[in-house]
Amino acid sequence: MRVFLGVTGASGAPYAERLLRALAAADCEVGLAASRSGIQVLATELYRDPSLSRLEVLDRFVGGAEQVTVYGENDFSSPYASGSAKVDAYVICPCSMATVGTLASGAMQNLIHRAASVALKERRTLVLVPRETPLSSIHLRGLATLNEAGAVILFAAPGFYHGPESIGDLVDFLVARCLDQIGIDNALADRWGE
Repeated sequence: MRVFLGVTGASGAPYAERLLRALAAADCEVGLAASRSGIQVLATELYRDPSLSRLEVLDRFVGGAEQVTVYGENDFSSPYASGSAKVDAYVICPCSMATVGTLASGAMQNLIHRAASVALKERRTLVLVPRETPLSSIHLRGLATLNEAGAVILFAAPGFYHGPESIGDLVDFLVARCLDQIGIDNALADRWGE
């Protein structure tokens, strides 16, 4: 399976990290792009050092996974920038409200926006993982617009019915839901009734 993963500047780096590991473990070919704000969030939330360079953050984040190809934020020559490339799913995790607003308006300022726009126009699976609260009516309208256009809105809001015992369990719950949406079998979290 070929998956695009965009990382933007919303809190939620542990979700992105676990999702990337799960995609690599499932032997997916992953195209990764992180915005400048996304890099800052990764550096702050995962490595507790916002002064890390983009290269160092991405090296740590990818962790040597051979299935992952990193693309520059503005690399429009990437295959993920065109509908003619065969891509199975697109995920933006975490997805900032700035990204939601840009996508809902049809604008494209970077590769992440372009890839999401391609997913929508080609009617491919696009999963957006926002983590913002509370939401303004502007946020809600943008999310509704994207949902109506075909995107799956999967809030970074883990459940508790599976009896989580750690933050990792909460992260796995959400990542399992994301993997379900893009069609990847997983056993990261207990399922209801099982």
